Amino acid sequence: MREWIERDKSAIWHPFTPLMGVDDPLMIERAEGVNLYTADGKKIIDAISSWWVNIHGHSHPKIANAIAEQAHQLEHVIFAGFTHQPAVELAERLLSILPDNQSKIFYSDNGSTAVEVGIKMAFQYFYNQGIKKKKIIAIDGAYHGDTFGAMSVGERGPFTEPFDPYLFDVAFVDFPSKEKEEAVWNQFEALVSAGDVAAFIFEPIVQGASGMRVYSKALLDRMIALAQANDVICIADEVMTGFGRLGTLFAADQLQNKPDIFCLSKGLTGGVLPMGVTSCTDKIQAAYRSNDLMKTFFHGHSFTGNPMICAAANASLDILLTEECEENRKRINRRHLAFGEQIEKHHLVRNSRVMGTIIAFEINTDKDTSYFNEARHHLYPYFIEKGLLIRPLGNVIYLIPPYIISDEDLDYIYQTILSFLDEYDSLAAVSAD
Repeated sequence: MREWIERDKSAIWHPFTPLMGVDDPLMIERAEGVNLYTADGKKIIDAISSWWVNIHGHSHPKIANAIAEQAHQLEHVIFAGFTHQPAVELAERLLSILPDNQSKIFYSDNGSTAVEVGIKMAFQYFYNQGIKKKKIIAIDGAYHGDTFGAMSVGERGPFTEPFDPYLFDVAFVDFPSKEKEEAVWNQFEALVSAGDVAAFIFEPIVQGASGMRVYSKALLDRMIALAQANDVICIADEVMTGFGRLGTLFAADQLQNKPDIFCLSKGLTGGVLPMGVTSCTDKIQAAYRSNDLMKTFFHGHSFTGNPMICAAANASLDILLTEECEENRKRINRRHLAFGEQIEKHHLVRNSRVMGTIIAFEINTDKDTSYFNEARHHLYPYFIEKGLLIRPLGNVIYLIPPYIISDEDLDYIYQTILSFLDEYDSLAAVSAD
């Protein structure tokens, strides 16, 4: 095993990982259900679904078999000028569960590219009509991906600083925390009323990477209504929130006003293979229906609509749309709510919140809540040692488990967190450890 680790360190550059000063990566040999197994036999419960993608558990036989069967029939074909059954079926099924205003599916490769497609689709919608609207509104603290368009509409900070000179201008409104809701509404109203806004992009209801921050559904509904009344395209980044994470199949199912464009990925294939989807309304397509070749949406990827990935996504939908899966999501939500009540008065805990299958809370420290809060450096190894993959966002601990997780595994996770809170009655003790 040591040899493989050294070969990894020599050859691989890992994401979001410094090249020096970090522990060696863990060598994972296999995975099954909610469990990861290291090469030396250690079992680790995947409490965050491996970056929020794995909704049905690892190595699910139904998805694995669907990929294998498709690989023997048609592994890939160019998707310009060709099509195939798995892609058609998947598009039809997605449209059947997305809000009724969605009418066409565009395939891409991952969450960032799904967002890129959505932004480009919105900008060209106006360009094709000869309308000069170039401004885009986003919510401060957002994370939409790491490609340049996605970075542009995300929070500006240490992650983006080297690239800030190359990002396009975006009008950011403050994150609409309870005390700022009216101020954010006024910001948003002033921006929209100027008449030059092309699009409004947002993570609906929950901002993920900024710390699983929850904001008002009622306010978001008002913002979408105002935007659409002023011909502003509303883009919902449901890369994290889609496919049941917030209880409903999509976060927008909890809104009265439906976005014009949806960006999907992560749980789309059950977290097994990479895929992005951008859906849109018929109104948006109308600006592209023309005999003028230059009004074509010139965007594509080599693996667009890959048959094996479509097969995986169709198998994942088979599982997602069962009554058993829905009941599992409800069960996780009930368990999270009960655990949230149990910890919310602990002096190390603040701002406990639950939304669907997600629970998050902040560890009290003498520093602000942030991705760069040093508490993470103590929390992550503590939980790994206990056999749990919990990857805190700074001092924010969150759980977003696969839907198949058992009550026994949830109990172990909850108890381990309680043990941590009891063991370290102050972060000073954690820092000194």
